[in-house]
Amino acid sequence: MQLEIVTPDKQVYKGDVKSASFPGADGSFGVLHRHAPMVAVLKKGSIKVVEENSTKELFFEVDGGVVEVRNDKIIVLAE
Repeated sequence: MQLEIVTPDKQVYKGDVKSASFPGADGSFGVLHRHAPMVAVLKKGSIKVVEENSTKELFFEVDGGVVEVRNDKIIVLAE
């Protein structure tokens, strides 16, 4: 699945991932392949990403934002 993390200034990350975990406003949640479509508000915290062809975990700090999941594509508009 493809993940794109964008801030008002730049694109922070774009790539294929196995999984991603987010600091949701109503609690943390994870997204895997074929996740149901959703839109959620993010609070301040870390986005954890596991890349598709690796077990390496990447972390991105956000101050809030919005995440949309649809058709195995995740778009994060982060602050």
